[in-house]
Amino acid sequence: MLPMRTSPPFRADHVGSLLRPDNLLAAREDLAAGRITAGQLREIEDEAIAAVVAMQRDVGLQSATDGEFRRASWHMDFIYQIGGVSKAPGNLAVKFHNPGGDIEFTPAALHVASKIKLDKTIFGEDFGYLQSVAGPGVTPKLTIPSPNMVHYRGGPAAIDPAVYPDIEEFWADLAAAYADEVTRLGEMGCTYLQFDDTSLAYLNDPAQRAEIAARGEDADHLHLRYINQVNASLATKPGGMAITTHLCRGNFRSSWAASGGYDFVAEALFSNLNVDGFFLEYDDERSGTFEPLRFVPPGKTIVLGLVTTKTGQPENPDDLKRRIDQAARYIPLGQLALSGQCGFSSTVEGNALTHDQQRAKLELIVNVAHDVWG
Repeated sequence: MLPMRTSPPFRADHVGSLLRPDNLLAAREDLAAGRITAGQLREIEDEAIAAVVAMQRDVGLQSATDGEFRRASWHMDFIYQIGGVSKAPGNLAVKFHNPGGDIEFTPAALHVASKIKLDKTIFGEDFGYLQSVAGPGVTPKLTIPSPNMVHYRGGPAAIDPAVYPDIEEFWADLAAAYADEVTRLGEMGCTYLQFDDTSLAYLNDPAQRAEIAARGEDADHLHLRYINQVNASLATKPGGMAITTHLCRGNFRSSWAASGGYDFVAEALFSNLNVDGFFLEYDDERSGTFEPLRFVPPGKTIVLGLVTTKTGQPENPDDLKRRIDQAARYIPLGQLALSGQCGFSSTVEGNALTHDQQRAKLELIVNVAHDVWG
């Protein structure tokens, strides 16, 4: 048996977002209707987060997030707080698919109307509260969207050419703002930070690359720009901070947006992205094979997202172990770990499963990881 990991990512881990409890959903509606204050909502959020952190600890996880309970969206709530980025009239439209048909995610559009900068530590107060309730033996984990999401969501049309006549200045300012955020979080004591990045997974899908090309960008090489952008954002990261990235093909109300294995980006991604671990979606055939894992160098951890978060149907533990064995043909078992395929509630609406089913999935991850790695 292999030794337990004492630094992130852990053998049994999870992506981050969790189903919101009913009373928290009701409180958000009450705030919108003016029946409670923002301060009262925060008190309800605090109680819900303390409870969900306890749940993560009880099932045996070594890391805990706040479930992203204070967010409506895994990424837009962060992006709109970056200095220079604002909501714009209209909506972004992202089409998602599921066995029953198609649905759309329509967040407000974004616009880069002034120079990008960091005005404050985004989610800093939220992370401070998570630290206060994590308890001994549990590593508080913060999830934030990758800088690439600022560009992928809006594209060149969202960037005011009067502000950034040279796109390289935009990229430089974006990297500097993220580097500042990482430094600030490190000063708060954050030792586990995750960059969530759907763009690097979406670019494996020929249909997604066609959309990128249609808006006038080099779709065949955009992933190289994105890899460099993350690396620039992490160039001055504090020592002792573990960085992971999560790549999936969309997760909204149990639906998905893109298909395709990791083959298109794999060699550049695994060889050049300066992170400690990769959370990869591997819960169905849309995810492709494990062959791209042959490019993973020593020292990097691949967290296999074999347990789906899109349904409550439980996986067979033996099937999961067989899948881990298959992955280990391409990468040493010691460089592997296990998680859910994505979060359980990337947006406030959540996926189509119950809180009990969510807990059972997390327990399954912990139990299988114990059987495989000890």
